[in-house]
Amino acid sequence: MSRHPTLLAATALLAASPTLAQTTRDPFPSDIRADDVTVVRVEEFASIPDVDGDAARMMLLVDEPGTGRLFVNDMRGPLYGVSYDGRSVIRYVDIDDPAWGVDVQSSGRERGFQSFAFHPDFGREGAPGYGRFYTWTDSRNNQAAADFRPPGGDDTHHTVLHEWRARDAASPTYDGEPPSELLRVEQPFSNHNGGHLTFNATARPGDEDYGLLYVGVADGGSGGDPMNLAQDLSSVFGKILRIDPLGSDAPNGKYGIPATNPYVDRAGDALGEVWAFGVRNPQRFGWDPATGAMYMSDIGQNLVEEVSPVTRGANLGWNLWEGSFRYLGRSGVDVSDPRSDPGVTYPVAEYAHGDPLLLSRAAATGVHVYRATEIAQLRNRVLFGDFPSGEIFHFDADRPPDGGDQGFGRILLSDGGTPKTLLQLVREKNAAQGKRPAERVDLRFGSGADGRVFLLDKHDSTVRLLVPGT
Repeated sequence: MSRHPTLLAATALLAASPTLAQTTRDPFPSDIRADDVTVVRVEEFASIPDVDGDAARMMLLVDEPGTGRLFVNDMRGPLYGVSYDGRSVIRYVDIDDPAWGVDVQSSGRERGFQSFAFHPDFGREGAPGYGRFYTWTDSRNNQAAADFRPPGGDDTHHTVLHEWRARDAASPTYDGEPPSELLRVEQPFSNHNGGHLTFNATARPGDEDYGLLYVGVADGGSGGDPMNLAQDLSSVFGKILRIDPLGSDAPNGKYGIPATNPYVDRAGDALGEVWAFGVRNPQRFGWDPATGAMYMSDIGQNLVEEVSPVTRGANLGWNLWEGSFRYLGRSGVDVSDPRSDPGVTYPVAEYAHGDPLLLSRAAATGVHVYRATEIAQLRNRVLFGDFPSGEIFHFDADRPPDGGDQGFGRILLSDGGTPKTLLQLVREKNAAQGKRPAERVDLRFGSGADGRVFLLDKHDSTVRLLVPGT
């Protein structure tokens, strides 16, 4: 992949010109290179059931190696177990069943069964985490007392972290009691709710990070982070948390706060749960299995989508910065001093909402670091994408770019014919299903055994698998 001038150099040229305003709604001097294309073969892997005639609203697919199956959720409540060959799809549990008392709030595009995670010891009989998994869910029940509350807003619903305990981890369906509640967040607005929930898959027994749960919490919603919560270390909003789900030293006594978290011993009212802050809507994060580096895709406000590295205690900038630029609200961003605060961690890759390659709306998703060898053209690449359009991108995992939209290339998909975007494949599937063609994709990535990469969407109930070949 060819490399272009870094974002810093490009924006410096903009700032140096006396004829250009420092405020702009188009911070990048060029568009994403539509002709820098890598073609990867794709196959249909599994079909997830519709709900009342509507396609499954898939958000996440993960591997559970202890019991040898994949799991994928539907935002409306079902969680399915899927065999490694994709031929068997069994509803493991519907967390919206009234028997569980979760009361999933799934109206609109952004609310619902956001994410889930299986304890790394889920399938290890006798281990403390045996049979335990976790769900991160928007709930209609906002009458219960919340552990974390905003200083304002409308209390539209709550987002709740539950722990479930299966008696037999290998059971094809959940055989445990109703879940226990670990923490509850009062949401001030209906958008920007939960985010990703995951354990660090690169951690091994005995590692400091093993068995610690990462929880993405968005900035609370509305627009622009109106209560300035993402930069407030005393607030849970706009953060990535790291907790011990088997511990009990949190203020509510229901989970633990790792002693190695960055703000545990900080004077004042900083939350010990915080791992990183300054995020807007942290939909996905993941780790490089070769280096241990953590990356996050954060959905932008008005202009900039980003993929950023995340380190212990990192400030990702929001809402002072949108990507590499100072955030100026609806008027745009300031290009006069990009990436100029040494206390902020800036993106490795970013792109603009108005890029002609995308649909009218944009939102970053990801992140999968491919260190397997089966798909030669993806070796040592970091995969991310834009979920409304379904565009998929990649950059060098060993030499990440320096921000901007020129350090990464596109991935197109081949199913044995002409390379296509995921949106094109979904529309073709819709035609075969007798359904209206999708206007957007809502792309998400899933990870399987041996580095397998799956593609999810919310419009044709089909899980796809990237495979060798073009």
